[in-house]
Amino acid sequence: MGTTTPVAGSPAARALRPARTVARWAVRHGMPAAYLTREARRGDLVARLLRDPVLRADPHTVHEQLRARGPLVGSALGPLTTSHAVASEVLRSDRFGVGFDWSAAPGPARWALAFGDDPTATGVAEPPSMLVVDPPDHTRYRRLVGRAFTPRATAAADPLVRRVADTLLDALEPAAARGEPVDLVAAFAAPLPVLVIADLLGVPTDRQEDFLRWGAAAAATLDPGLPLRRFLAADRAIRALHRFLAGHFARLRREPGEDLVSRLVAASDEDALTDRELHATVLLLLGAGFETTVNLLGNAVVLLDAHRDQRNALLADPTGWPNAVEEVLRFDSPVQITGRTVRADTELAGVPVRPGSRVTLLLGAANRDPDVFADPGRFDVSRGNARDHLAFSAGIHYCVGAGLARLEAAVALRALTERFPGLRVTGRPVRRDLQTLRGFEHLPVTLR
Repeated sequence: MGTTTPVAGSPAARALRPARTVARWAVRHGMPAAYLTREARRGDLVARLLRDPVLRADPHTVHEQLRARGPLVGSALGPLTTSHAVASEVLRSDRFGVGFDWSAAPGPARWALAFGDDPTATGVAEPPSMLVVDPPDHTRYRRLVGRAFTPRATAAADPLVRRVADTLLDALEPAAARGEPVDLVAAFAAPLPVLVIADLLGVPTDRQEDFLRWGAAAAATLDPGLPLRRFLAADRAIRALHRFLAGHFARLRREPGEDLVSRLVAASDEDALTDRELHATVLLLLGAGFETTVNLLGNAVVLLDAHRDQRNALLADPTGWPNAVEEVLRFDSPVQITGRTVRADTELAGVPVRPGSRVTLLLGAANRDPDVFADPGRFDVSRGNARDHLAFSAGIHYCVGAGLARLEAAVALRALTERFPGLRVTGRPVRRDLQTLRGFEHLPVTLR
């Protein structure tokens, strides 16, 4: 079934917006939620994990139950692996891609997908986002964006990260002096990467509260099965981000700077992005580009609070911070799950898999694979092969901002720990209610 898409912003488009929004929710979230709920009731372990927040709070028991069944197991999501070797093979092989194959979907689902397509509300999990497109488009986007995240460019951001960290820590001094608890996510872990990425992308840092809200909304859409109310809130936030970007691009066309977005806006060669590609690319970098670091910082603080001897060792020898960051990424991975679509008849772990089928990778489980990591359930900041984790994916979709996230985490954690060596987690940290991303919504601490 075909459909005619009204011009974005036209009266017809505005009139159809509520129906199109519900259609997008239905095909991307409503139907998956109904399916996963049904399969969870039937006892499918993976469906239960995705639908039960109690299991998600400590997913490793389920991970080990799945691991005991073999390197590739059947699930409500299709073939699934907890194996580091199998996940690594899938991520690195051109036999698998990130794009979904909707050709076999029921006709009503394909119609709803086309009808609901809306450039003014496209999220990070929808094309043409770099997360969900394959070569050659992905190659072009990556080439343009990657220039701003080379090792040299990342190293050059070190003074900026240190300056932002020190400014945020200065603001915490009064609360520390009074012995008052603070929410470390709101006061430090979230604003630090937002302010850094805003500076690198040339956007106003005084909009950090907006960016935090918009980014959280964009990240939530990575989860399948969002309730309608939460999806509508995310939809409003993403639309606001697109409106901001449209004005920002217009300003940069008049007054370009030296930042990445100015270069993307001004590109005029064969790599130049269409307006929709430009929106998708910058939304990904700005709206979701700081999510890994927010979760990484919160997870690290909680783990180091629970392992005070290792925290004290890092205070005594700060050269260990980069490896400590790798161990946090391995032990409590900020991204827990991803997937790939089979592109050609092939075998995986000796099992035939068909083109169009989806293979699910439990990255949080792969990063605790005993075939790769000795005593994987032990947190050890001195672990020799901690960096062998897959927390940033692998292959052509390896996280373009991984180097920046590593730098931010190492600098921020060292600065935080040295400024407030008596920091303790107090009260009850609250996990974010998400399936794909793992981190804390609130993290109450006392600083002295």
